[in-house]
Amino acid sequence: MYSSQGYIQNTMHRGRVLIVDDDPLNLNILHHILRDDYDVFMANNGKQALSFCKKEEKPDLILLDVVMPGVNGLDVCKYLKSNETTADIPVIFITSQNTVEQENLCWIVGCTDFIPKPVNHLTLKHRVRTHLMMKRQAELLKKYAWVDGLTGVCNRRYFDDHFKKEWRRCMRSVAPLSLIMFDIDYFKSYNDTYGHLKGDTCLCRVAETIARRPQRAGDLTARYGGEEFAVILPETSLQGAVFLAQAIGEEVQALNISHSSSAVSKKVTLSAGVATVIPDKSAQPAHLIQYADAQLYRAKRNGRAQVCSALNERNFVYINSIPFTNHF
Repeated sequence: MYSSQGYIQNTMHRGRVLIVDDDPLNLNILHHILRDDYDVFMANNGKQALSFCKKEEKPDLILLDVVMPGVNGLDVCKYLKSNETTADIPVIFITSQNTVEQENLCWIVGCTDFIPKPVNHLTLKHRVRTHLMMKRQAELLKKYAWVDGLTGVCNRRYFDDHFKKEWRRCMRSVAPLSLIMFDIDYFKSYNDTYGHLKGDTCLCRVAETIARRPQRAGDLTARYGGEEFAVILPETSLQGAVFLAQAIGEEVQALNISHSSSAVSKKVTLSAGVATVIPDKSAQPAHLIQYADAQLYRAKRNGRAQVCSALNERNFVYINSIPFTNHF
């Protein structure tokens, strides 16, 4: 596997292009055409290409030769399109085989476009630029569809999708999956007292505080609905999730947002429910949500401004309740 050197300038705006061809001359020609505009990476066989695409920082577009020894381009494309983490990467075939049958095979396995050899430099540049622009536009639309318009954190739709993916991943790795459900205490009374504009400001400040803490890949903060927020924590023990919930609850209290109509404090507080399971085939993602939700309601029944938690592992259930400090 080769990587272009000396061309990484402003990587936030430069697309990552992977060129796959078993001919070093073709690799060098395509690299020379694109290197000034993109971060260009090269692989000389299908196996290397698939290995590169399994990395966390994936290519934005792939230029792929069809005929290669071992894993050919058609098989590479078919694999990429069948994998949810790589299915959205545009694949442009670059091929000397331009029969109708060959074109049909390229479309069938899921390619975005194809360019015949020998490559026309301007055609290549225009096709790459066009498909990268279309990919970025699609990602932007998807981002807006996944973000809560008020608070800026992920919305319920994205939560549902991400939660199912992390459930499957933790099930494969036999790792714990934790979920925290937060609710702003007496938020209806807050709106009645201060008005909905201040209520919106309160929601935004709380959302920002909650989202600031989870930092690892796979962690996710979402607005679950109304004044309720959820935090997904893959590969996190119950103890770790409870610690995080406590820290977030105390940070929200430290915002010192006045709440004169609260029955538990004179400032805004959170109640939290935490649940942890090791996913397996006997359970469904909805079960973990139910566990966490049940703990959230237990925290409310116990007086609010506290964390209640439950561990469900092979029918063993452990529950705990911890009040936040300094909430009066």
